[in-house]
Amino acid sequence: MARKRSHKMEKLARIYDAEILPVWSHRFGRMLLRGLQVEPGSQVLDVACGTGYPSTEIVRRMPEDSRLIAIDGSAAMLDVARTKIEEMGAKNVFFRSESAVPKLSFADDVYDLVVCNLGLSDFDNPQGALLDFARVARPGGEVRCTLPLAGTFQEFLDIYQEVLTKHDKHETLAALQEHASLTLPTVDRCYEWMEVAGLEDVSVEFDEFTMLFKSSREFFFAPVIEFGPISDWKRIAGKGQEMQDIFWYIKEAIDAYYSGRAFEVTVRAGLIKGTVPLEAPKRADTEELSVDEIIRQDSSESVRPVLKIDDDAELDAFIEGSERPEHLE
Repeated sequence: MARKRSHKMEKLARIYDAEILPVWSHRFGRMLLRGLQVEPGSQVLDVACGTGYPSTEIVRRMPEDSRLIAIDGSAAMLDVARTKIEEMGAKNVFFRSESAVPKLSFADDVYDLVVCNLGLSDFDNPQGALLDFARVARPGGEVRCTLPLAGTFQEFLDIYQEVLTKHDKHETLAALQEHASLTLPTVDRCYEWMEVAGLEDVSVEFDEFTMLFKSSREFFFAPVIEFGPISDWKRIAGKGQEMQDIFWYIKEAIDAYYSGRAFEVTVRAGLIKGTVPLEAPKRADTEELSVDEIIRQDSSESVRPVLKIDDDAELDAFIEGSERPEHLE
């Protein structure tokens, strides 16, 4: 059973690296790298490093006496990242297979730079995660994170909400709106998070880009959607036939509105960054790992998969040859 799971994780890691990273993670990662400088002797932590981007680019900017610790919850992801670093011939890069949830295992005041490309959205409490990133950063150290902001996938969310409103699914509509507000924060919400984390010199930058899909089917089966938000969208819609009906309506609405042209969705990419105050208050002594202990314990044991495996029922609306249920007429 464990072997089957390992093969599945390896497959997901390959899909992520080949099909999700180029169209999604790379766009956000380039923002994270803007103006990034690594000073001599720096300790760098990459949280949720995935298959090694932007770690590989950070390594290229690192002086020889600096070190980078890259962590991820998937050993399969780390294997891909490790291979990339080895092919570069880079030194002083160490990998650790661990989840950052519920908190990082590292001691306080360790890192000069903490980065997280798109991992913040995977936390149930992004504000608490940011506070933890600041905890492990040294006074004067920098924290940089990217994440999708409010307005991302808005075209799809508008159609989803229209369908729910039209069919009097008011409770489901409220759940969808709440989910979007929690997972896609506004710029103001990001500033609030950084204020709670005690960071200073804070800023929020954002870029906007679009993704094009030939049809609703191509949209839902794009890896960035299939292994991303679709499981939450399905969960919000309910279970069984109720969920299937809602997605039939969504499919028909997308294909009707965008007939003869691509379904275009907007992505608002955000970069939040700040520094730990030099006069940061002293924290209580902890028993977390030091950098040297992390290097000694560099392992490949998987803690949890990064990509979600969607075990929900297949969407009837997208099964080849399926016909619209009569009860929807």
